[in-house]
Amino acid sequence: MTALTLSTAGAATLRADALVVGVAKGPKGPVVAAGAEAVDKAYDGRLAAVLDALGATGAEGETTKLPSPDGLKAPVVLAVGLGPAPDEDESFDEEALRRAAGSAARALHGTKKAAFALPLEDASAVTAVAEGALLGAYAFTSYQGGEKKGAAAKNGGPKRPLAEVALLGAKPRDKEHKAAAERAIVVASEVNTARDLINTPPNDLTPAAFASIASATAKEHGLKVQVLDEKALTKGGYGGIMGVGKGSENPPRLVKISYTHPEAEKHLAFVGKGITYDSGGISLKPAGHNETMKCDMSGAAAVFASVVAVARLGLPVNVTGWLALAENMPSGSATRPGDVLRMYSGKTVEVLNTDAEGRLVLGDALTKASEESPDAIIDVATLTGAMVLALGDRTFGIMANDDAFRTAVHEIAEEVGEQSWPMPLPADLRKTMDSPTADIANMGVRMGGGLVAGLFLQEFVGEGITWAHLDIAGPAFHEGAPYGYTPKGGTGSAVRTLVRLAERTATGDLG
Repeated sequence: MTALTLSTAGAATLRADALVVGVAKGPKGPVVAAGAEAVDKAYDGRLAAVLDALGATGAEGETTKLPSPDGLKAPVVLAVGLGPAPDEDESFDEEALRRAAGSAARALHGTKKAAFALPLEDASAVTAVAEGALLGAYAFTSYQGGEKKGAAAKNGGPKRPLAEVALLGAKPRDKEHKAAAERAIVVASEVNTARDLINTPPNDLTPAAFASIASATAKEHGLKVQVLDEKALTKGGYGGIMGVGKGSENPPRLVKISYTHPEAEKHLAFVGKGITYDSGGISLKPAGHNETMKCDMSGAAAVFASVVAVARLGLPVNVTGWLALAENMPSGSATRPGDVLRMYSGKTVEVLNTDAEGRLVLGDALTKASEESPDAIIDVATLTGAMVLALGDRTFGIMANDDAFRTAVHEIAEEVGEQSWPMPLPADLRKTMDSPTADIANMGVRMGGGLVAGLFLQEFVGEGITWAHLDIAGPAFHEGAPYGYTPKGGTGSAVRTLVRLAERTATGDLG
């Protein structure tokens, strides 16, 4: 990953390949933001005027490259828009800084070293800029170039991420600044781990392969891991996971990855949907809806990365991650519409649509997680297209069996810059899943389908356990042009929310 350093050097004297400055959108044109005073001086106080002449406005995410004048060691100045200029007694919010840093890092792909002279008023700003730069610098190039290295070199090959970021104005000897940078490095690293997993082609990331990665990583970080293969799942009665995975040549797995701390007073369980490829099964998806279905394991990727991040940060809270991994494929052995599965809980489910498979694997995992009586369970899943229709492709929905907990999760998500919205669990929709054959059907009414799915999951949460469900179907995989610190492809959605939730739980802020 991109290296990060804190530097007390001046913007004019630090040697770098590029110098990043912030520009805000003022009422009469671009305004140079704090941190860039020395750079503005090198332009004889005319940096804003030069940018204005070039058409720059300071709008969010806008980038403008300029040749450096005499007096600066870096040959290039990159001005990045921060959005509307704040009032005199206010400062830029953290998300504006995070997105600006991300936009700058993306614009500097292929660069070795960049110095960021953005506003750094406190440790929170250090975290935001560091996170944004490290997340924006991300690139997934594992499958580019191939063996024809000569041809790749001739054509320029894939642009490598910005190699090093130096934060100017940050204080390497300040405990708060140092801790902020270290936290940003860990969180961004694990978000990028989730992105890598999501972007990996499904022929390489099978349930067994994902389980192997989790096992190797657990060993590296001193975590406990348990992997249930298809034999153990069958013997244990995990009818949901086995029912989804039995149509594939790549059998399912249930992975438990545990972090414990000797001073912990609370226990969180994170449960992730890990459909490594979702064809829809017998209820096959039509063309145009299955090309990106390698991303259907984004929830499990987020859970896995979050547990590792909590461990690396050494938080005094116990966290258990459950990865419900399966590949949903059509074949002669696949589950059919009309089949009845007996879940791990003992409850029977009539499968009306095999493309509503995520709730089946999660049902088993939620029951299993409940057996340990954690203080709260949070599941994460690319669960329904209905949630995308409701909230768009940048916002995830939050459902819960406790209104106060749902509000807390929403506030935490907004705090870390992940767009979310609280959603209800209307009791009247539960009746639409009544089955004449089984205890419950895996489908209800079409309208409000995202809420129906949440109600289905609630059936498998242990009595008295606080639970929240994050439907990340919209923001988990970005198909459009990159923006801010969000790349094309896997985004690592929900990792930052889960990590902050663990931090707040560890300090007792959630009660």
